[in-house]
Amino acid sequence: MRCVLLVPALVVFFVAIWILVPPFHVGLVPFAVGAPELSVWFLLAALGISALCLTASNNAHGARAALVIAAAAAVLFAYPLVRAPFTLAAFDRAMEDGLGRDYANQIPPAMAASLREHALSPADFVLGIARADVLVRRGVEFAKPGGVRLTLDVYRPPAAGPRPVVIQLYGGAWRGGSPEDNGSFATWLASKGYVVVAADYRHAPEATWPAQIEDVRTALDWIRSHASEFEADPARIALIGRSAGAQLALVAAYQASAPAVRAVVSYYGPTDLVEGWREPPRPDPLDVRAILETYLRGTPDSARDRYREASPVTYASARVPPTLLLYGSRDHVVEARFGRALHDRLRQAGATSVLLEFPWAEHAFDALPNGLSGQISLYYTERFLAWALRPEPYAARRK
Repeated sequence: MRCVLLVPALVVFFVAIWILVPPFHVGLVPFAVGAPELSVWFLLAALGISALCLTASNNAHGARAALVIAAAAAVLFAYPLVRAPFTLAAFDRAMEDGLGRDYANQIPPAMAASLREHALSPADFVLGIARADVLVRRGVEFAKPGGVRLTLDVYRPPAAGPRPVVIQLYGGAWRGGSPEDNGSFATWLASKGYVVVAADYRHAPEATWPAQIEDVRTALDWIRSHASEFEADPARIALIGRSAGAQLALVAAYQASAPAVRAVVSYYGPTDLVEGWREPPRPDPLDVRAILETYLRGTPDSARDRYREASPVTYASARVPPTLLLYGSRDHVVEARFGRALHDRLRQAGATSVLLEFPWAEHAFDALPNGLSGQISLYYTERFLAWALRPEPYAARRK
């Protein structure tokens, strides 16, 4: 028993340390992402090992060592859970500060009725969030620039429209990814009454800036012209992106020449690419400079205009649509300071912006959508979208 208990104790402790220790290699990033997000399950495992150790003989040195190791792991796994109530209270204040204290009252009853009742659900921890039946149409071609076939996936609620539209742009360092990414999130939103369109774009190094933003604009135009086919309301469109996709979503929403959208949501998106190159994260497991140099064909010195044009902070002004920014304080790919900087710039310009920063979270914290940050981010994203995409007549009536 004493030897057997040491092995699982060491395993859970190894996972737990990445709640504190930053990932210094790309292979360690999944541990840094998963440890806090699945802390509920790991905490139960650590407590279970501790309980088994207590039943072992007092003279079993291996069991005592395993008890100490498992108890230390339990303390680390408890950290995100202890912080969660305080974080939720801070997020509630941030939403009211950014959208108005009565923002929840501005959401139509029909939309409010479909919102998550709680930020954290035990059932979702166990079963996941994509448990609804929606209509999905995959692989719809919307463009073929330079012979590269670009497609989108459409998730629709069973009920008839017209419905508000959420355009989803995946992450992947501009080098990879697929419209099928984040399918659980798209399924959830579609089940709540949105038409979710997950769009593709060309990848580096074969295609570099501005090819990607041109693809996003093409997708926007296509969606507007085909909205009736999917019972979508082209006047109520929001963009949501993750990481590289968030950079594209922000630029597409902010540029003066871009088609108007009602809102934009950035999950850990780069906002100032010049500063991102000049001050990369430490440690830097993905080599941020190499990623940016491939995407923008150079450094800020050799490709200054491209870096500036691709940086969402360049376009911050009072006219940009309402923005929701979600970042992890422990992000070692896109540091949270970039979300703070954009938020401050938007607020100073007079734009509507909400910043939610998860104190325990790494980059791609919602890769586990039923995890701690995945559920919480979904809860607030739902409320933001319902407020921003409410029907115009209702919005005007509430002013």
